[in-house]
Amino acid sequence: MNPIGKPVVLTANFKRLGLLSGIGLICFFVFQLLIPSFSNPNPEALTNAKIISKQEAVIHALDFARSELGYTESQPEKPVVTYQAETDLYGYLSREKLLQQYDRTWKKSFPYETFRVDLPEPSSKSKLQIHVDLSTGKVVSFKRMTSSTSYTQADISTDEQARSRLVRAAEGDMTLEAKEQTAAAWVKRFGFKPSDLKLATTEGEGGLKYTVNDKKIGSSVLTLAFTFEDGNVRSFTQSFSAPSSYTDYVKKQTYWANWMTYAGYALFSLVLGILAIVYASLTRRHTSFVRGIVLSIVYFAASMAGTFNMLPILQAEAGGRGALIFLMILQIFITFVMAVSLYFSLVGGDGLMRKVGLNAWPRAKEPGYGLYVLRSMYVGYLWAFILLGVQSILFFVLERTFNTFSTTDATQSPYNMAYPWLLPIMAWMAGIGEEAVYRLFGIPMVKKMVRNTFVACLITTLIWALGHTLYPIYPVISRPIELTFLGLLFSFVFLRYGFIAAMFSHVIFDSILMGLSVMSLGDTVNLTAGLFWIVLPAIVGYIIYWFSPKKPNRVMFEPIKKEEPYSTTPPPEGQL
Repeated sequence: MNPIGKPVVLTANFKRLGLLSGIGLICFFVFQLLIPSFSNPNPEALTNAKIISKQEAVIHALDFARSELGYTESQPEKPVVTYQAETDLYGYLSREKLLQQYDRTWKKSFPYETFRVDLPEPSSKSKLQIHVDLSTGKVVSFKRMTSSTSYTQADISTDEQARSRLVRAAEGDMTLEAKEQTAAAWVKRFGFKPSDLKLATTEGEGGLKYTVNDKKIGSSVLTLAFTFEDGNVRSFTQSFSAPSSYTDYVKKQTYWANWMTYAGYALFSLVLGILAIVYASLTRRHTSFVRGIVLSIVYFAASMAGTFNMLPILQAEAGGRGALIFLMILQIFITFVMAVSLYFSLVGGDGLMRKVGLNAWPRAKEPGYGLYVLRSMYVGYLWAFILLGVQSILFFVLERTFNTFSTTDATQSPYNMAYPWLLPIMAWMAGIGEEAVYRLFGIPMVKKMVRNTFVACLITTLIWALGHTLYPIYPVISRPIELTFLGLLFSFVFLRYGFIAAMFSHVIFDSILMGLSVMSLGDTVNLTAGLFWIVLPAIVGYIIYWFSPKKPNRVMFEPIKKEEPYSTTPPPEGQL
C-alpha cells in the first residue's frame, strides 16, 4: 500500500504469486471437477445431460393441457417458464451420498429438476402450472392455480398441518372414497397400478396421498399426492419425499441461518453504513465526495441488471402483476439504499486511510495510475486463482469434518435468468460493494476501536461471512467458516496491494465461478459469454492503463527483492 505523497507503484513478487496461483488452479481442478464433493456432487450431470429449450417445454405443456386438462386458450399470453427443483429431496440425497444411485435408478422417471410452465386461463381467472422433465419434456405434475382464498394460503403455507386444514376446507365435504375414485384415472394415466399403491391419507385429512413401496431409496419413498376442488383433481405431484428427520433438520438450520443473517450480518452492516456517513463527514478534508460516484453507479447498474435478469422467477413467484410491481419497486429502493451506503463507504474509507498517511485507493490523475491499475489486475487474477484453490480445499475438508453438503437453489440457477449469459454481472456488484464496505471502510474504522489490524480484519470478515448463511449449504455454519478464511485473504490482498487489487481479485473470483456456471449450459452463446466475463476484468484493466498517464513508469514488471508483509501490531500514532 502506498504512503501519501509518493508515486503510486504496486510492487509484487509475481514469480511467487504465479507459482501459488498455479497450485490453486490445480487444486480447483482436482477437488472441484475430478473429485465429487458437496459443491459439485455429480460432475457428470452437467456434461452429459441434454436439456430441452424453454420453447420446447411450452409445447409439451400445451399439448398436455389441451388433451388432458381441457385447456382452450388458442393463443395464450407468453407463458412464464422457470426452472424448479425438489430442494429437500436433492439435499437428502446429497447428504446421504445417494445422488448418483438416484440418477441411475429413478431420475429418468421421477426427475428432481423440471421446467415449470405457467399457462394463464383468463376466462376462469386461474392458471395452470405444468412441470415437465428438463431432458424429455414429459409432464410429471400439474396444478390449477385458482382464486380460492384457502388454496392461495395453502400454497404459501410452510406449516404442514395448517396446509392440510386449508386444503381440506377448499375440498368441502368430499369423502376419502370420492377422492380415490376421482384420482383413479390420473393414477392410470401416469402409469401406476392401484395394486402397487398404499393409501397414506385418512378420512378427514386434506388431499390424497399414496406411497409406492417398491420404489424407494434410503428412507425416501415415492409419493403420489392429489388435491381437489369442486369435485375434480386440482393438482397432482409424483416425487420421492424426503424423510421428516431431514426436513426437521433443515428447519432448525434455517432458523439459525436467519438469526446469523439478520442479527449478525444485516444489523452490523446497517451500523457500518451509518458510521460510513459519519466518517465521510469527519474525514472530508482528506478525501473527495466526487470519487465514489462512478463505482456507486456501476454497482447500482450491475445490481439492477441482475434484478431485471431475474424477472422470470420473480414473475412466477409473485403470482400477479400487482405483486410483481411491488417487489420490483421494493428491490429498486433497497438497491438504491445499498448504493448510497456504498458511496459513503468509499468516501469514508478513503478518508480514513488518507488521514493516517496511506493511499489505499489512488486517484486517476496521480502519476503512474494506469500502470498501478494494470498491475492490480494481474494481482487480482493471480489471487483469484489462489482463492479458488483455497476454497476447493476448504470444501473438501468441511465435507469430511462437518459432513457438509449442499442442495439446489432455483433462484440462483442460470435457467431462471431472462438472459443466462448476463448472470456474471453480479460479480461486479459483489466485488465492488463488499470490498468497499468490509475492507476499504470496515478495516480502518474497526481498527480505530480495537487497535489491532488482524482483529479488525477478523471482525469485518465475520460480518461479511454471516451474510452468506442462507445459501442452501448445511450445516449453515459451513459457509461462515469457509468465508472467514477467504475473507481474511481478501483482507490481506487489500492491506498488501490496495483496494483496486482487492476489488479485482473479488470480481475475478466470482466471475470465474459464475462464468463456468453459464458455460455449463453448453450452447455457443453461453460458452462465449462465460469466457467473456472471465476475461472482462483484464479488458477493463488494459483500457484504464492505455487511457491513463503512463509516467513515471511504463515498465510492466520490475525486480522485487522482498515482499514486505503487513504488520498486525499496533502502529505508531498517526499511522494505520
